[in-house]
Amino acid sequence: MKRFSDYIFLLVSFLIYSLTGVFTKFASMQEFLSWQYILLLGGAIFVIGIYAILWQQIIRRMPVSDAFMWKGTTIVWTMLLAYSIFGEPITIHNIIGSVIIIAGITLYAWSDKKEAAT
Repeated sequence: MKRFSDYIFLLVSFLIYSLTGVFTKFASMQEFLSWQYILLLGGAIFVIGIYAILWQQIIRRMPVSDAFMWKGTTIVWTMLLAYSIFGEPITIHNIIGSVIIIAGITLYAWSDKKEAAT
């Protein structure tokens, strides 16, 4: 049985991965090839590197299909980060999309659990 802590680790990893969007958005606000631009893109690459290491740890703990299913939460994390950091609005379409993603993950997890019980 997968532990609850594995799923928390998974979700935190996807939150870290979502930070790439923050770095690249800040980079897009800078002059092309300025030192700030290069530093922010370097930050994005660093975050992706950290995520790659975390992903390797995740797939050691659970099947890739289970872990990858949760990658859709990255969109939700990105939306929340964009709202909290950049003040971007959360629209009804964002909410509907997030609900569909969470519903899909829930249905898959529920069917997987039901299949294991039979």
